[in-house]
Amino acid sequence: MNNVNKNEIVKEIFKLKKSKNAIILAHYYQDSEIQDIADFIGDSFALSEKALKTDAKIIIFAGVLFMAETAKILNPTKKVILPDMEAGCSLADSCKYEDFKKFVDDHPNYKVISYINCSAAVKTISDIICTSSNAIDIVNYFPKEQKLIFAPDKNLGSYINSITGRNMLLWNGVCDVHDQLKTEAVVKLKIENPDAELVAHPECKAVILELADYIGSTSAMLKYTMKSNAKKFIVATESGILHQMIKNSPDKEFLIVPSDDTCNCNNCHFMKKITLEKIYYSLLNEQPEIMLSEHIIQSAKKPIMKMIEITEKLK
Repeated sequence: MNNVNKNEIVKEIFKLKKSKNAIILAHYYQDSEIQDIADFIGDSFALSEKALKTDAKIIIFAGVLFMAETAKILNPTKKVILPDMEAGCSLADSCKYEDFKKFVDDHPNYKVISYINCSAAVKTISDIICTSSNAIDIVNYFPKEQKLIFAPDKNLGSYINSITGRNMLLWNGVCDVHDQLKTEAVVKLKIENPDAELVAHPECKAVILELADYIGSTSAMLKYTMKSNAKKFIVATESGILHQMIKNSPDKEFLIVPSDDTCNCNNCHFMKKITLEKIYYSLLNEQPEIMLSEHIIQSAKKPIMKMIEITEKLK
C-alpha cells in the first residue's frame, strides 16, 4: 500500500468487507478516520452487545486486546481479528492473572466484580463483569452484606464505593490515560473557561471527579454533551471522543484535558496503534486472529452473560 492515498485504502477496505462479510467495530478512542469507516462505534459495553448480535462472519476490532477477546468469547465460531496484537491496555496489564488469582483465593468469602477492561483469563475467575456504563447497577445487584472485590480499576471502584456506600475491596490498578490527568490542569481550564462544564470518566482520580459537573462512561458523556444547554465543555478522558462530540454538537466547543504540561492531547497509545493500513491488511490476510481455548471461552463467557442478563432486566 505504499504511496496509496487514504481514500484508496478506504475503498479497498469497503470492497474487502463486502466480499468477506466482515464488520468493523471501533471504540470511541480510535482515530477519527477509523471511526468514520466503522460499521459501529461505541464504548466497551455497546461493543460487547454489538459483537454478540452481529451476523458477520469476520469481526475486525478497532480497539484493544481485551475488547477483541471479549468479542471472541461472545462469538467463538466467528473469526475475530485485532489489526495489531500490540494494542494492549495499561489497566488490563495492571492485573495479571496469577497475582489476581492469589488475591481472590486469599478472600474466599468475596464475590468478584471485574471491570470489562481486563484479560480473558481474569474474567474466568470473576463472578460477574461490569462496564463503566452499568457498574453501579451491577454492584447494587448484590445484597449490602455481600463482601465484594472490585478489579482492576481502583479509581472506578472508589467512585462506586462513594456512590453506593459500599466498602468493596479494590484491586490496585489504574488506566494510565485517565489516572495521569492532573488536578492543576483541570483547575486551570475551569478558571480560564468559567462558562464550561467539566465532564469526566470515572476512571479519573477522585479529586478530579469531585470537580466534575457530570461523571459517566464514554457513551454517557457523549449523550450528556448533546443534551446539555451548555455551549462549552472541558473533557476529562481520551481525546478520541472529541470526534463524535463535535460531529453531534457542531455548535459547541470542547476542550480536552491535556496529558502533560506541554498541552499534548490525552491519547491512548495502545488505541492509536490501529491504523487504516493495518485494518486493510488484517482484512486481506484475515490475521492476526484472536485465539482462545475452549476453557477460557466457556469460563469467561459466564460472567459476561450474567452482566448482559442483569443489564437487560434493568432497561
